[in-house]
Amino acid sequence: MRTVKSAFKFKGGVHPDYNKELARAKPIEKLPCPAELVVSMSQHLGAPAKCIVKPGDYVERGQLIGEKNGFISVCVRAPAAGLVKSVEARSGAAGGVAPAVILDTTAEKPSDLQPSTFNLQPLDWRTASREDLLKRIEEAGICGMGGAGFPTSVKLNPPPGKRCEYLILNGAECEPYLCADHHLMVERADRIRIGVEIMRKILGDCAVRIAIEANKPDAIAAMEKAFADISGNVEIVVLPVLYPQGSEKHQIYATVGRIVPEPPALPIDVGCVVENVGTVAAIADAVEKGEPLLERVTTVSGDAVQEPKNILAPCGTKYSDLVAFCGGEKGVPAKVISGGTMMGFAVPNLEIATTKTTSGLLLLSKNRIFQYSSQACINCGRCVRACPMNLNAAEIAKAVEADDIKAAEDLHVMTCIECGACSFSCPAYRPITQFCRRAKNSIRARIAAEKAKAAAAAAERERK
Repeated sequence: MRTVKSAFKFKGGVHPDYNKELARAKPIEKLPCPAELVVSMSQHLGAPAKCIVKPGDYVERGQLIGEKNGFISVCVRAPAAGLVKSVEARSGAAGGVAPAVILDTTAEKPSDLQPSTFNLQPLDWRTASREDLLKRIEEAGICGMGGAGFPTSVKLNPPPGKRCEYLILNGAECEPYLCADHHLMVERADRIRIGVEIMRKILGDCAVRIAIEANKPDAIAAMEKAFADISGNVEIVVLPVLYPQGSEKHQIYATVGRIVPEPPALPIDVGCVVENVGTVAAIADAVEKGEPLLERVTTVSGDAVQEPKNILAPCGTKYSDLVAFCGGEKGVPAKVISGGTMMGFAVPNLEIATTKTTSGLLLLSKNRIFQYSSQACINCGRCVRACPMNLNAAEIAKAVEADDIKAAEDLHVMTCIECGACSFSCPAYRPITQFCRRAKNSIRARIAAEKAKAAAAAAERERK
């Protein structure tokens, strides 16, 4: 194993104020289980899980409460024992609504309940088959924990004709304020090492690249120690501090110099699989300990919270419980953001709950919020220079403003990764990223409608 500096630098990118010092020195603290958990059936990319419990049921920790509901879907297990108070639609951080199990964790276990049989049995990854390891990852409910939430068992099982040549561990964590992955690498590097061994057994003989930004020297040192004696082609790649260094496509280029083509191309099309370090640690726990993905580390930070922390909390913890664990609010927050300041979502209240992909919660005062109104584009080109995907963001935004979604599509808006670099660099404070999201949602809706129409027509022809 060796440590090298990245030999490749992508075009564009920005340097926001990172503000990581607020939580960087705070070790991970475990949150006592809250009295109530709100466990969403949509904690991942793809179809929400199918809820299989009902009000009045008592569930054990680790019990399956949501079944996988399609190829791109992930099962959901109870993060704590408790009584199902209700199953109702709840809003998520990104604004969508999905069924959620409201769990009362203070309820006493019924005396006539049979002994728990919901725990997964530990596996010896050295002797377990590839199929058994993939099955364990699936039944543990593991998805990508870096943001998108793609089902991990699907990502680690490339289609026929595709082979993983490089397994890339994403430890960049380039979003401002967030330190969850940083502390995982410092405090749980040994678990990440085991997760890598397991994934290499699943993927076959592949090289490993561990990508970490240069502003995390203690994480680099911890990973060097944990991987010192690992066999095979393994390197820690120290990346320049540049946002969005944690983007999957840009990390592939920064570490191995390969370029992922436009959608629908995927990283596996260039021989790469990228996994967040939190996901890797979760794989180790699921296999070696039989522990499903029931909790995760979330950074709670910002200048409007009393004590920023990195908190290990059950999935389904309400934001209000995280904030209370940090000593409460400091003044009145002007904005609350789920995630980081670049790609996160502003949320209306603290009743929204964490999921498997909740990396951060930021409470910001009015001093940290732009107080300017959006203006007309001044054609300065800063958004074009900042875009890491080489898009003409200014023209896309103008097209969307004119409701010309076709023009935005022709300008390759579907390639946009919604990193926010364009909006960050715009002196006119234009919400360019939001324009791109609007266009992408419209295009996806149109494609879905066309597919549904084609399916209905095919069914009608079959009926006749």
